[in-house]
Formats: sequence, structure tokens, C-alpha cells
Amino acid sequence: MGMKTKVALGAVVGIVVIGVVSANSGSGDDGNGNGNGGKGGGTSAAADKNAGGSAGSGEKSSAGDKGASKASQAEQFKAFVAKNGTPKEKDAVAHVLKIQGADQQNDILDSADVYTDLTGGLMGEGSGPSKLIASAFADWKDSKNGLVTVYDADGEIITNGNF
Repeated sequence: MGMKTKVALGAVVGIVVIGVVSANSGSGDDGNGNGNGGKGGGTSAAADKNAGGSAGSGEKSSAGDKGASKASQAEQFKAFVAKNGTPKEKDAVAHVLKIQGADQQNDILDSADVYTDLTGGLMGEGSGPSKLIASAFADWKDSKNGLVTVYDADGEIITNGNF
């Protein structure tokens, strides 16, 4: 291959790579600050709850989230389940101590960790409630490719779930 062909081929490959990266890392804004990631026009109930209940308040979300984030992720999750969950989910979520990673989503690889005071590990008595916690988490948060992991009091994985 000649030098001009190599340069032209390199430029084409570079443009394709830039296009792929920008397509995957786009915010998905629909122009109103509602970063729904191209999931259509609607928002989920969880997104409406997290945005304060109004779909058009996206321009305030940066400043508004700072005030809303004073409540921990675990407190926000518990409040959501208290309002929308089943009685068994409410009982299970009472064991949640801490949640990490629920506030940072990019729809490429989202993961959240839920720490509980349940005991027994994978085969212990906390297995049932941990599945309810993972299910309630999936109702609370929505992602194209999300994984929630529930841990027991000793830091052992009890269960995983998609959200």
C-alpha cells in the first residue's frame, strides 16, 4: 500500500471510532434536560419521583439534586418502597443499611450495591428478602444494562438482579 492509501485508511478508521464512541456516550437528552437515553418519549414512575414528580423540571435537576441528595440513597429507596412497594417488600427493605452506585447511571454498565443487616449468605435465611430487595430496586431504578447486588451483614453476596 502506498503512503496516501495508509493515511486515507487511518482517517476513515479514526472517524468511525469517534462516531462509535460519541454514539455510546451521548447523554440522550431530548432537549428539555430529560436524559432518558433515547427510551422513547415517556419517563418511568421512578424517574418522575426522582425528578420531583414533574417531567419538565430537567433544567433544575443539577441544582435540585444537590438538595434532594441530602437524603441518602438508602433513604430515597426506602421512601420509594414505602409509597409503592408490597407489604413483603416493605418488610425486606427495612433491612437495607446502605446503597452505593444508584445515583450514577450511564446505561452502558450500571451497577449498584445494596448492603443489609441480613445474615447467612447465599443459602441463608436472608435469601428470600434479598430477592425482594433486588426486585424493589428494579422498580425504583431503570437501566438498559443494570446489575444490583445485595450483600449480607458480613459483606457476602446474597443475590444479584437486573434493573
